[in-house]
Amino acid sequence: MTEETILLVEDSDVLRQGLKSLLEQENYAVMTGGNGKEALDKMKVKTPDLILADILMPEMDGYALFEAVHNRPEWISIPFIFLTARRERKHILAGKRLGADDYLLKPISPEDLLTAIRSRLGRSQQLLLAQLHESYEASLIMLANAIEVRDPYTRGHVERVMNYAQTIAENLGWSSTEITNLRFGSILHDIGKIHIPADILNKTGTLTEEEWVEIRKHPEMGAELVKGIHYLNQALPVILYHHERWNGSGYPFGLKEEDIPVIARIVAIADSFDAMTTKRPYRDELTPEQAYNEVISGSGIQYDPLIVEVFQHAWDTEKITEIFLAFP
Repeated sequence: MTEETILLVEDSDVLRQGLKSLLEQENYAVMTGGNGKEALDKMKVKTPDLILADILMPEMDGYALFEAVHNRPEWISIPFIFLTARRERKHILAGKRLGADDYLLKPISPEDLLTAIRSRLGRSQQLLLAQLHESYEASLIMLANAIEVRDPYTRGHVERVMNYAQTIAENLGWSSTEITNLRFGSILHDIGKIHIPADILNKTGTLTEEEWVEIRKHPEMGAELVKGIHYLNQALPVILYHHERWNGSGYPFGLKEEDIPVIARIVAIADSFDAMTTKRPYRDELTPEQAYNEVISGSGIQYDPLIVEVFQHAWDTEKITEIFLAFP
């Protein structure tokens, strides 16, 4: 059963009641208004998922209603369909120029009307999901950047690692869903460092063995932080395994070769390259060319040889350099 709410704005009582019955039979919730002013009053109480409006109405016509709705930022994304008997070309063009999602002419068959409504609601849901995804990713970046506040030497690290990793995945032909999981994992790969004392993160001298033990806890700490968040389940392998190494010398579990999830093998290279090109309290940064050569020399030792080859291709096409320069 659908739960979308349609605001039906029509001054004809008979047509309004008929359309309301039709839409309710399709399990839509229906609000009604006899003119634009009544419609706006209804919208102050509940925001509809779609507006279906006549044009010629008393007090406030459909055009004025459309403009009033689109003058409110919180309403601007609501699909708006004109359903009218005004067939003159100038009126059709006027409706389309305003930016209405559709302009349907009376009489219209129930099938065509319902098809138009379903289509517009579907597109609206896709847009909302895209906006939610963008907002969610921005929120995750803000969360990850909480680490940068404590560790200023990693400023820009999250964005660079995410983009390096995405470039590698694109060269591997990964799907958009796989890349989305990779982006989230890249954003949150070091989130466990939020629990590492700042004096360890910012220490200028050599870390003691005890301090290294603390540092090496951050993958598992990070995994614990996001465990149970369904939306981030696919990002967990990055958080947990991005410090594992191809030859088994990494941490926290000493996994080797293809036992390490490929998503983590990609981020391992992206993370290492960025770490080498970032100035730290205890050492100077390498140039991108020097760091690139270190990655190449680590093929088959620290890094998956196949992923290194893909990284090399991304380097040769200057994609890596572009990202390095874009997030100083």
